[in-house]
Amino acid sequence: MAKYQIETIENGGLKLEVCNLGGTIMKLLTPDAKGTLADVVLGYSTPSDYIKNDGYFGALIGRYCNRIGGAKCVIDGKKYKLDANNGANTLHGGKNSFESALWDMRLCEGDGWKGANLHYICPDMLNGFPGNLEVSVFYKLTDNAELVLEYFATTDKPTVCALTNHTYFDLSAGVSGDILDHYIKINSDFFTPPNNKLIPTGEILEVKGTPLDLRKFKKIRDGVEAESKLIVEANGGFDHNFVLKNSDGGMVQAAVVHDPVSGRSMEVLTNEPGVQFYTGNFITKRKGKDGRIYNRHSGFCLETQHWPDSPNQPHFPSTVLYPGETYYSSTIYRFGALR
Repeated sequence: MAKYQIETIENGGLKLEVCNLGGTIMKLLTPDAKGTLADVVLGYSTPSDYIKNDGYFGALIGRYCNRIGGAKCVIDGKKYKLDANNGANTLHGGKNSFESALWDMRLCEGDGWKGANLHYICPDMLNGFPGNLEVSVFYKLTDNAELVLEYFATTDKPTVCALTNHTYFDLSAGVSGDILDHYIKINSDFFTPPNNKLIPTGEILEVKGTPLDLRKFKKIRDGVEAESKLIVEANGGFDHNFVLKNSDGGMVQAAVVHDPVSGRSMEVLTNEPGVQFYTGNFITKRKGKDGRIYNRHSGFCLETQHWPDSPNQPHFPSTVLYPGETYYSSTIYRFGALR
């Protein structure tokens, strides 16, 4: 029988609960404008509820987050056939990947933070990907009300690597029932348009004149209800990769979200070249924790990432990782409340 481990971390006015199954964020409590703590992430009540986590609630994602078209890629001239778990395509590393693994987890702390370190070796050729990929992820709660995610990875064969976390947020902590009246701003002038299977076409287009122009605060509802092919083909909402302004790999502000009901706000910073804004369009009706029933648009994700299908798009930022190199990715979720 699987041995599940749950650790609770408290610091900076935040409270985090992490499970070793999938490295899953099960709870994240943040204060509202009145200082009342409440859980702002979607999920389930017990670890066993996450065994068939088809929505990837709170999970670590790899070895390749998002989609790879045709479930195939070429690395240094060698063709690899990958697991097709999303129609003809590969989604989030294929079936039973990072989200299904039992990670080694230990508590740790440093100057100005308390957290957990998770470790996993993804075996060579799992779902068709070459190389034993050794992954170390830190979840850190800082003194400044931030959740910091740091990812490290090494490989013994050339491979592709793109990691993220798939937490769904609801800054109202369930009070509103959905996230449509949250306000969002994404600091991006361009996006990678997908086809009707949500695989990038290879183009890089301006957000201007589309529902994806979120450079100023807009209500999520306004975009979700837009009569646009971009929204309709994503199953009635956002599920798009936004190009971020950090060609030098430095930390940039990707997005800011505000919930007027609770007063909570969340700022997202990252060194990644993209962020996937997803409004839970494919969430099917299900029972979540605390007696809540989840459905479409019950939560949103801001998945910092390299771009989808990069292995098949030579002009996209490379995701190839070689032996001797160390993959590194960092994302900060900074919480506040308007009092």
